Amino acid sequence: MSEEQKVQDETLEQATGQDTAEEQGADDALEQAQAEVAELKDQMLRIQAEMQNVRRRAELDVEKAHKFALEKFANEMLTTVDNLERGLAAAPEEEATQAIREGMEMTLTALLASLQRFNVEPVDPAGQTFNPELHQAITMIENPSLAPNTVMDVMQKGYTLNGRLLRPAMVVVSKGGAQIDEQA
Repeated sequence: MSEEQKVQDETLEQATGQDTAEEQGADDALEQAQAEVAELKDQMLRIQAEMQNVRRRAELDVEKAHKFALEKFANEMLTTVDNLERGLAAAPEEEATQAIREGMEMTLTALLASLQRFNVEPVDPAGQTFNPELHQAITMIENPSLAPNTVMDVMQKGYTLNGRLLRPAMVVVSKGGAQIDEQA
């Protein structure tokens, strides 16, 4: 090989090496840019999902606020309902008190109708099975004629607002009778 040819081969090899190094650097830069784009897309999707969650939570909070805004007011009105019911129970059914009883009954009916318009519903569990989510047991009494855990008497009615418990019903629950062992 001639001297000139060797120089040309060396120059060609150097040029090829430089092209390979430049291509390698460009490939690395492209991979880095693609990785960065993928990371930014992932961040954007996460931020969008978080915003949707925040928006949905805010809508639920507003809905609950509208739905249960009357809770304190309704609780105060329940005291008035209880007092009217106790007054009616205490007033004798005589001719002298008939007008007062009628007035109290009309007032109680109007108040209960107003509460019902705003989804305040009574819980009157007489004769039903005791439910600790809706009832508060004041006492348990043995009663062989009733099944155990049956509500015998309602001392104070409970109420719900839009299906949510405002006040539990205060009840007397049956224990069931004493068990007699007939095989003994």
